Amino acid sequence: MNTAILLIGGNLGDRVANLQQAVALIGASAGEVLKTSALYQTAPWGSVDQPDYLNQGVEIQTSMDALTLLHTLLDIERRIGRIRQEKWGARVIDIDLIFFNDEVLSLPELKLPHPRMHLRQFVLVPLTEIVPDYLHPVLHKTVRQLQQDCPDDLSAVKLSTQSS
Repeated sequence: MNTAILLIGGNLGDRVANLQQAVALIGASAGEVLKTSALYQTAPWGSVDQPDYLNQGVEIQTSMDALTLLHTLLDIERRIGRIRQEKWGARVIDIDLIFFNDEVLSLPELKLPHPRMHLRQFVLVPLTEIVPDYLHPVLHKTVRQLQQDCPDDLSAVKLSTQSS
């Protein structure tokens, strides 16, 4: 079995319902959901003229390989209503594959670990809640250390305490 660390988020529609649906579909289609963080509200990163995001960290166990998992996650995004247009534009749902075991991949469609995760508080804060000691296989720092060292000054405000 493989361990995958995901970040889900969105800033359009019923954000809470979209994240809940994403977690349910991940559990039904991709693997067993082991942990979820609380929900965090964050300002948009990149293209800032859009609504705030809700983000949530998710740890799963899966029998899929990384590319199969990526395609499954992209299908889940489509099922929830994601239409890919602008790179950092508003979206109903976004599911990012952050870590897959300790694999390091650089393929046209998938880079692991996620190449910018260590620069973004909206990724690191939810992941610190669920996998603080997960070791980045390239930077050789834990998620907690990356969060403490992160230069991003955008805050991630905890909205719910219902993590699992």
